[in-house]
Amino acid sequence: MEVHEKLIAYLHAHKKEMLFLWKKLVETESGPQQPSGVEAVRRILEGELAAMGFTVRLQQISGAPDLLIAEAGKREGEGSIILSGHIDTVFPAGKASTHPFFVDDEGYAHGPGVLDMKGGLVVSLYAVKALNALSLVTHPIKFVFVTDEETLHMHSNAKAVLRREITGARAFLNFEPCAENSQVVLSRYGGGPVSIHVHGRAAHSGTSPEKGRSAILEAAHKILYLESQNDIPRGKLINCGAISGGIGENTIPGECTLRIGVRYRTESLAQEIKENLKEATVNQTVPDTSANLDLTHLIPAMDLKEGGKALFLKLQEAAALCSIGPIKGIQVGGLSDAGLAASLGIPTLCGMGVVGSGAHTDEEKALVSSLYERTELAAALLHLF
Repeated sequence: MEVHEKLIAYLHAHKKEMLFLWKKLVETESGPQQPSGVEAVRRILEGELAAMGFTVRLQQISGAPDLLIAEAGKREGEGSIILSGHIDTVFPAGKASTHPFFVDDEGYAHGPGVLDMKGGLVVSLYAVKALNALSLVTHPIKFVFVTDEETLHMHSNAKAVLRREITGARAFLNFEPCAENSQVVLSRYGGGPVSIHVHGRAAHSGTSPEKGRSAILEAAHKILYLESQNDIPRGKLINCGAISGGIGENTIPGECTLRIGVRYRTESLAQEIKENLKEATVNQTVPDTSANLDLTHLIPAMDLKEGGKALFLKLQEAAALCSIGPIKGIQVGGLSDAGLAASLGIPTLCGMGVVGSGAHTDEEKALVSSLYERTELAAALLHLF
């Protein structure tokens, strides 16, 4: 039998098993306030990977549950193919009870995280399971599953650890969902949360207002400057979304924090935004004020480079071998860890997971047939390396 026919036969024989694992993962809640749920999902995946013969370890990070790392076929001097995904979801505790996993009459699976991205976790696992069963794995494989992607690793050092784990990889495949069939993500916006903390001088507004230096007034000047630098058609956004400071109307505010969301289409635009933010931080309009800038939570843009283009051509070849319709590459606005990989020069593809819509909402759903088709596609791509 041809390789793709063997893959189809394997996946057909394991459809119920794949669907059961998908259901199990969705019904094990792993929202941002559920570290024990994240760990429970991680244990399920640990068991699957260990049964596949992978060497499994937990990589400690600060501020979030440990990352799950699994390796097989590791060879000196040869980079691994990274299969990546995140275990966490955006949903509050109890959502799986009010919106349980089910498959509707149109063939869509529903449930919190069914699309983003527990379906993709199943795809990545079974792509390798199928190749293992058919003795078709020819290169080192490394799974890297993170635990706090939905909060952009804001409270942990996961980004630094992830960079160390993937440096030198041969390729990086991220199993985030894709919005439409026959598409994968070739590039993504970068961005994330930024903050500027302004220091002024507090004073009584009635008895000694001249002694005060308003941190809020200084922040207002910074907001006007930063918002004036937006260029949405070019893919450059600086959104001053929240501000906090002061203690009351009768006090000149001595402190103020400006919370900013930024988005950039490319890393060159990221540099522009960083320069704008640094300029706003250093320059003062209100005398005797100062400010501090925090850029630590930014995710790089996933720029399309030559390595990514070559990897996409290989994916198109895999799709043709599997008689899957032509694969299209798109750019999306959402952030993902694929940006970290691309920034390291690793050939990267994202959106390798299941197809659906409504991510992060009660209407989240994923096409069941895409679970099998995307697994077949991923397996065929891995076989071509």
